Amino acid sequence: MEHTHRTIIEPFRIRAVEPLGITTAAEREVALKRAEFNPFLLHADEVLIDLLTDSGTGAMSAAQWAALMIGDESYAGSRSFYRLESVVRALTGIRNVIPTHQGRAAEHILFSALLKPGNVVPANAHFDTTRANVEFLGGIAVDLLYDEAMDPQADLPFKGDVDLGKLRDVLTREGSNVPCVMVTITNNRGGGQPVSLGNMRAVRALCDEFKVPLFLDAARFAENSWLIKMREPGQGDRTATEIAHETFRLADGFTLSAKKDGLVNIGGLLGINNDALAELCRTRLILTEGFPTYGGLAGRDLEALAQGLQEVLDEDYLHYRHASVRYVFDRLDKLGVPMMRPPGGHAVYLDAGAFAPHLPKNQFPGVALVNALYLEGGVRGVEVGSLMFGKPATPSEPEELAALELVRLTFPRRTYTQSHMDYLVEVVSHVWYHRDKLPGYALLEQRPVLRAFTAKLAPLA
Repeated sequence: MEHTHRTIIEPFRIRAVEPLGITTAAEREVALKRAEFNPFLLHADEVLIDLLTDSGTGAMSAAQWAALMIGDESYAGSRSFYRLESVVRALTGIRNVIPTHQGRAAEHILFSALLKPGNVVPANAHFDTTRANVEFLGGIAVDLLYDEAMDPQADLPFKGDVDLGKLRDVLTREGSNVPCVMVTITNNRGGGQPVSLGNMRAVRALCDEFKVPLFLDAARFAENSWLIKMREPGQGDRTATEIAHETFRLADGFTLSAKKDGLVNIGGLLGINNDALAELCRTRLILTEGFPTYGGLAGRDLEALAQGLQEVLDEDYLHYRHASVRYVFDRLDKLGVPMMRPPGGHAVYLDAGAFAPHLPKNQFPGVALVNALYLEGGVRGVEVGSLMFGKPATPSEPEELAALELVRLTFPRRTYTQSHMDYLVEVVSHVWYHRDKLPGYALLEQRPVLRAFTAKLAPLA
């Protein structure tokens, strides 16, 4: 399909609808106070446009719904597993395919098999669950983005790339203390930024030199492949499918939250080439997830995922998805709203630090912006800053604050239309014009792991 017109056309028809949670400003104020000013704790029917995450929140296709009806619910040896295994092997080239109930389960099983306390796991940038699983098992998660990638205004095409010099330094210094290298595609922590194919090839070469396995956090592999096609010299004539094939074949394995580019509401995958490691992971899987041919999922989930992995690399869909993100970015950019540049594949990231420069990091400007968007228009986003990635002070360590204070407005797949995006722009622009009134927030209660999910806060007077 040629894309010669300016209007974004969703490459699908809508055949089922779900009512939205339309509320008044007074109702939203009561709801946010009850949630102790943490949007994670809002009830979903109190939210009008829900951009908290793209994880499991998208719409399945008619073919996926049809696939649900032929799911084989056998406890062991389900034919639905073997269909999924065939699809994943064809896509990735990875021998051992292990289903899990979601991506963080795949991470936990992999790291529990690989890591020893004190091990160092280098990556371009670990997202919150990946980092939490590494640290929970006594490992040290090290982020190795290029310095320029941490500048929201630097308009660089591949801000998810691993800094090769930093990686070489870590591998040289740590030696056998590095059990694996992780590369997250796209880099969710730093703005949904893609990783170039050239960078992944160079990381592969370093891993070969130091005899360290390379794993991908491949939750958004299709979006990364599309951005490579659009941005990387020499890749424009290749299909997104061809690029995805090469990407996976550069790795020794992967973890994947299927709730993103698997186009399903639940599910995950762990792929491993090393047979001995795969057997160890299957043993651990049985303890927590279930038999290896269902891995915590129903047979119908396996069928829907197999279908979704075949649909997600459709280039009309990928064009529409990125165009939707770009549309919102361009409209907000014309208003002067500060954002992470350039737009990635699944979200617009507002630069909350620049949006509310009167708020110091320890007053959580990202939380202030997220809550203002909800109060203004019922839009729920997520803070990606010092609440999510910071750490409280301890007797031996000072408070740790995030390098960037961002707010992620994440687009669920095949869910909202252009009119919803126009409404979103109106809400953001209103908050932008009244940004000097944003209050800071105090953290009242937190848990030691993944505190952003359950923290309780209060606005400062």
